[in-house]
Amino acid sequence: MDPEITEITVLPGRDKNGMQETFDRIVIRPGETLSIVGPTGSGKSALIGDIEIFAREDTATGRTVLVNGGMPPEDLVRDPSKKPVALITQNTKCLADLTVQEFLSMHVRSRRIERDGIVAETIALANEFTGEEITAGARMTALSGGQTRSLMVADAITIGNTPIIILDEVENAGIFKDRVIETLRAYGKAVIFVTHDPLVSLMCDRRIVMRNGTVTKIIERDGEEEKALAAIRKMDGILSALRERIRAGESITEAAFAS
Repeated sequence: MDPEITEITVLPGRDKNGMQETFDRIVIRPGETLSIVGPTGSGKSALIGDIEIFAREDTATGRTVLVNGGMPPEDLVRDPSKKPVALITQNTKCLADLTVQEFLSMHVRSRRIERDGIVAETIALANEFTGEEITAGARMTALSGGQTRSLMVADAITIGNTPIIILDEVENAGIFKDRVIETLRAYGKAVIFVTHDPLVSLMCDRRIVMRNGTVTKIIERDGEEEKALAAIRKMDGILSALRERIRAGESITEAAFAS
């Protein structure tokens, strides 16, 4: 995480009935991973929205988000080039008919980055997250969902160098989720996943449980969940292999589950 941001803090607001939230505060620090879980309509999107815009009791939830223990500077909130939060969703789509090279180069110029090779580095990193190769000459509008999300994650890491990354249910978009989590940790990013995926949830350091617009529970991963994680990794590997076989047009028999 950028050394200027050592932590962000979410202070409680109100649930959908106007009742005060009961958690004390949620502190997110460099290299930490959090998952936000809950049924549809439980308030997950509102929570990440508060974090993305650094709410100041000015949203429907009444929450406040602090940076390094105080109110965030105006330039972090208002200046897009200095915004420390990247939100990547399943609906991320580029409408400009640019090549990948042109798209990334435009971002490099807007950030005033002069380091050689950063575009190629970004494409190479993106290709670690997806099984569908991304080339510099490919059109952004022609990329698949998995390719687009993979490129956006890599872009946030290398070019945007964004210290806080929010991934909204992108595990369903054809990316290697375990590789994404490992890479984001290695780069020291604070990462927040909105997810329904058991593997993603259990790989995170903490799990925020939402219901009726409020945080009902914050679960720290413990030894028992570590044991469960190993079993879930195995099951996820089987399902991933089956998905690839189906995409390849193979017939699926009972024997496929054992091989």
